[in-house]
Amino acid sequence: MEVKSNLPIERISAHSSLFNVRIREVWRYRDLILLFVRRDFVAQYKQTILGPLWLVLQPLLTTLTFYIIFSKIAKIPTGGVDPILFYLSGITLWNYFSDCLTKTSNTFVANAGIFGKVYFPRLVIPLSVILSNLIKFGIQCMLLLLVFIVQSMRNDLTFNGNWALWILPLFILIMALMGLGLGLIFSALTVKYRDLSYLLTNIVTGKQATEIGRAHV
Repeated sequence: MEVKSNLPIERISAHSSLFNVRIREVWRYRDLILLFVRRDFVAQYKQTILGPLWLVLQPLLTTLTFYIIFSKIAKIPTGGVDPILFYLSGITLWNYFSDCLTKTSNTFVANAGIFGKVYFPRLVIPLSVILSNLIKFGIQCMLLLLVFIVQSMRNDLTFNGNWALWILPLFILIMALMGLGLGLIFSALTVKYRDLSYLLTNIVTGKQATEIGRAHV
């Protein structure tokens, strides 16, 4: 006896084009994206004493380290910019890009068990990584604003806005897309060559040190 089912049938086939990312299909799974965003955000600070406070402590401790080493010990000038704001702003932007890149590059390896059990667009998890990091980036931007207010009151700083401030969201979007794109390339490679994940981590760390040196020149 033939049993008819009203359930929709999903046909999985090879893409006809390299740039066919099936945006409509990804949009249908937007609830799953939000679920993964919540999972990434909660799991990162699970079983920690301070929990989400590390979102604030990590950039502050890194800024303090840079301030002591480069400003107090090495006496390297920051071009008239307040050293605390100089380091904290750079750390905030760089952390967002590096987190997007390194965590996206580990997508297929870290979620191999999920991919093998149920079908959903593979772009869902990388997008959830970008969005979860965007939440952390927003929190750290508010920290940067708070530090600016405190430093401006202590050192009589003035804010001189220009046209670059208006296109800052565009820069953030470009940074997120670069992290997503490069991360997807590395994620495909690390499935076979796991050493690339360690290599990428060292490259990102070395690049951060290089940019710090260039910023002082």
